[in-house]
Amino acid sequence: MTFKTTDLCDDHGDSVRVLHPIFQDLGGRCDFAGPALTVKCFEDNSRIKELSQQPGEGRVLVVDGGGSDRCALLGDIIAEDLVRNGWAGALIYGYVRDRAVLAELPLAIKALGASPRKSVKRNEGQVGETVTFAGHAIRSGDQLYADADGVIILDRH
Repeated sequence: MTFKTTDLCDDHGDSVRVLHPIFQDLGGRCDFAGPALTVKCFEDNSRIKELSQQPGEGRVLVVDGGGSDRCALLGDIIAEDLVRNGWAGALIYGYVRDRAVLAELPLAIKALGASPRKSVKRNEGQVGETVTFAGHAIRSGDQLYADADGVIILDRH
């Protein structure tokens, strides 16, 4: 990638929203840039699985899992689908599993941590709704940038 979040913050001042530094780097990369596609789900990764099988077109999958640590919302199979289908990365307000495999994939995955338990599948969850976590509201289409220094949203008005 040809950006640094620190430089974007310096260059764009108040038009940058910096997410609270609560995420761990759990993929094989730590950087992504692209428009957000939001998913709101709680302990059910049905919508995440569906989206991972669609063309990512350089988007970032932004998941509001309510911060639940009772199960993982993303694992090796979904992450491999994200890579195969051209997603730029995943930002998960929740947990992942299969950490060793995720670390080998050419995909940036930022999440709260890892948990071995899989989620349930009840076909619940909403796609495209505004989600709020880490101190900011994130809308589908918001431009996200992430690297080892953090995650930012660059508002271009």
